[in-house]
Amino acid sequence: MPGIAAQIIEIEAARQTALVEINGCQSRVGLVLVEEAVPGDYVLVHAGQALAVLDREEAEARIKLWEECLNRADIGAVPRPGIK
Repeated sequence: MPGIAAQIIEIEAARQTALVEINGCQSRVGLVLVEEAVPGDYVLVHAGQALAVLDREEAEARIKLWEECLNRADIGAVPRPGIK
């Protein structure tokens, strides 16, 4: 499934959106497909929507793959904020 791993920072009161962090950048994403998600969870994000909750191992693998793609594209090293 395509997408980028993001960690949920906070969920808004109506549980429709969440603030997530992706490579140190924060963004809002829709939560309608992952109603079970809670702050601290990793989710797979594509086109502004969280598609699935990821376990830590899967999230780390996707983050590492994303960093490798960026480095191969000669975009430069992307600082990894670390997985909490």
